[in-house]
Amino acid sequence: MAGNLLEYQCPCCGGKVEFESSIQKMKCPYCDTEFDVANMRHYDETLKENSPEKLEWDRTQNNGWQQGETDNMAVYVCNTCSGQIICDKTTAATHCPYCGNPVIMMGQFSGDLRPDYVIPFKLDKYAAVAAFKSHLKGKTLLPKAFKTNAHIEEIKGVYVPFWIFNSEADANFTFKATKVRTWSDSKYIYTDTSYYSVVRRGTLAFENIPVDSSSKIDNDITESLEPFDISQAVDFQTAYLSGYLADRYDVTEDQSVVRANQRVCNTTEKEFSATVTGYTTVRTESKNIRLNNAKAKYALFPVWIMTTKWNNQIYLFAMNGQTGKFVGNLPMDTGAFLKWMFGLAGAVAAAGVLLMWLFWLFGGGNLL
Repeated sequence: MAGNLLEYQCPCCGGKVEFESSIQKMKCPYCDTEFDVANMRHYDETLKENSPEKLEWDRTQNNGWQQGETDNMAVYVCNTCSGQIICDKTTAATHCPYCGNPVIMMGQFSGDLRPDYVIPFKLDKYAAVAAFKSHLKGKTLLPKAFKTNAHIEEIKGVYVPFWIFNSEADANFTFKATKVRTWSDSKYIYTDTSYYSVVRRGTLAFENIPVDSSSKIDNDITESLEPFDISQAVDFQTAYLSGYLADRYDVTEDQSVVRANQRVCNTTEKEFSATVTGYTTVRTESKNIRLNNAKAKYALFPVWIMTTKWNNQIYLFAMNGQTGKFVGNLPMDTGAFLKWMFGLAGAVAAAGVLLMWLFWLFGGGNLL
């Protein structure tokens, strides 16, 4: 019966490590690093324990709408970006909150999942307008005409759809670390590098990981508006939509899982890496993350969305309707930017001349 050939890899260079009988240790023939047999076997077993990652979420479907609950809800569709906005029949929605273009009534709302939670608006549109004006202050490269004449073309309170993920992450990490010691004598500089295998295991609990489920608004904008205080979320009722719009989700839970997993993995690796201290270098050699009790819920978050036009271009701004956090891009005055660049270059050149003059003054008058 043929047996399996067991090979050990050198943690330092990746070469095949063999047993050296003269020293009774494992030794790498490529980098001459030596290892105790017991330590090498433990290292190899630790790497083998890392089974394939499990990043799966419970696909329990949300509750459907109650009978008659959507009777007073309508859908508007934007002819430009194809965005679909849900609101009550009394809401006058004449422009898309995302691109500013006209929208038309599509018809009665039907289908889709019913949200589990909603964070009600805490701040009104007057607070949003004040935040917009404050956002323009102190921007030296902002065109003066924009600052003077800028006015909001459209402002809408929109409930933006999010998937909310909760889970526990069981993680095993193996880090490759080094400690470098350097010294010298009259002839040589010596460097001694010690290699370490650092193992970390543990569990992290993740609560309320938000992932924007609307493709009409950039994820960079919604993530910049975080955090939302989900502890203030309440069970969804259609009454909260009165006077506001609600974006219709078009990114499914399955599609949002990719972003949720990315956020879980990045945070887990960051937290575990932070526990490996006292080394010169540290890098992740292997990792295994498995999710437990992973579930997702559907929620609506309050966002004030404003648009303004400048030089035939639409600029979009957003404010967290709960906390007041404000984000948005602004136009730049090219002339002011060039003056700033030339001024910076001149300051750098002047500093260089000053340093040369000081060197000449205190260095005996020789510049060469």
